[in-house]
Amino acid sequence: MTGQQQRDHAGQGQEHEWPGVTVHEADPAAVEADFYHVRETVGPEDQELLATVRDWARKNLAPIADDYWERGEFPHELIPQLPGLGIAGLQFKGYGSPGRGALVAGLVSMELSRVDPSFATFHGVHSGLGIASVMECGSEEQKQRWIPEMLRWERLAAFALTEPGVGSGTSRGLTTTARREGDTWVLNGRKKWIGNATFADLVIVWAKDEADGEVKGFVVQQGAEGFTPHRIDGKVSLRTVQNAEIELRDVRVPEADRLQEANSFRDTAKVLRATRLGVSWNAVGCAMGAYEAARAYTLEREQFGKPIAAFQLVQDQLARMLADITACQTMNVRAAQLQDAGQLTDQQASMAKMFSTTRTREVVAHARELLGGNGILLDHEVARFWADAEALYSYEGTRDMNSLIVGRAATGISAFV
Repeated sequence: MTGQQQRDHAGQGQEHEWPGVTVHEADPAAVEADFYHVRETVGPEDQELLATVRDWARKNLAPIADDYWERGEFPHELIPQLPGLGIAGLQFKGYGSPGRGALVAGLVSMELSRVDPSFATFHGVHSGLGIASVMECGSEEQKQRWIPEMLRWERLAAFALTEPGVGSGTSRGLTTTARREGDTWVLNGRKKWIGNATFADLVIVWAKDEADGEVKGFVVQQGAEGFTPHRIDGKVSLRTVQNAEIELRDVRVPEADRLQEANSFRDTAKVLRATRLGVSWNAVGCAMGAYEAARAYTLEREQFGKPIAAFQLVQDQLARMLADITACQTMNVRAAQLQDAGQLTDQQASMAKMFSTTRTREVVAHARELLGGNGILLDHEVARFWADAEALYSYEGTRDMNSLIVGRAATGISAFV
């Protein structure tokens, strides 16, 4: 029985009887890790979308997630199905976007991640970082040219900011350079950990202008001369995501493909503020998936003549996991509401990401513990969530860096350097 089958079976109610064990009907909200009914914070139409995404992920993504994760490959055959779901650029308005808002977009990311955090990351890079870069920093002409195709998944996007020697210090230490020659820019440098970079049609490359020292954004077409993505192998987290180290050697980009409203790192930060919350939602989904798989396992696994779910220590861990998940969900709902109102601050986004990824790390550790030795096997799904939580904990700002952003807000003192 696969992990998803275990979850579905366990969610149907207990079919067995054990001597000395009193069985009650499980709370459906606890079964699916939505104890405070966060899905009901959106309207009926949006709830229908969430149900559609949940059903699609269970039927199409869940059966293949472990296999692709183990092989370190990406299920490209699923991409043609995505336009029909209508989940790209949900948080934006105009240019063909559904315009459903940040809360719905976050809940969709949660639904994808509770089945496969790798696929949710692929979606987030394209729908969040890629589309957001053009929406926030592109000219009207560039939005008209690229956004509709990106919404239809006809052109896939990647976001190239992090470098081999520069992670948290990108605002000051970016080493990739851009030099203008007439109506053309020449890019040189290296990027690392760039999701989707091996197959994305449009790669948003952030580079420092040699003339004024400011960070600017450039849309590089896949296959451009001098643009070479090298897939990163040997990962133990988010293995399905095709991360790459990109080599840029005299890559020529026309001025028309420079993001016209990206004139400093402050503009880059506008993109990161919203997408940092997206990673927080992915972490929530990862925690939910681990909890649901572990809960199902504890009802199936019997020791001493009864399911291990009947033991107090097991129920205590499940209760702790569910409480952590619920705390993260409610924080993210409020942050998304602030984002929809145009009021989300950097420090609020950072708190959500810091808190959610930390709690997710704890939830997946509890899940792995509940499975004992089976916790390291892909057969029960928990191992995949356990490993994937490590990448979510680190990218889009580490826990420590995000804590310093919150700390600066609390004290008025910058402690970064």
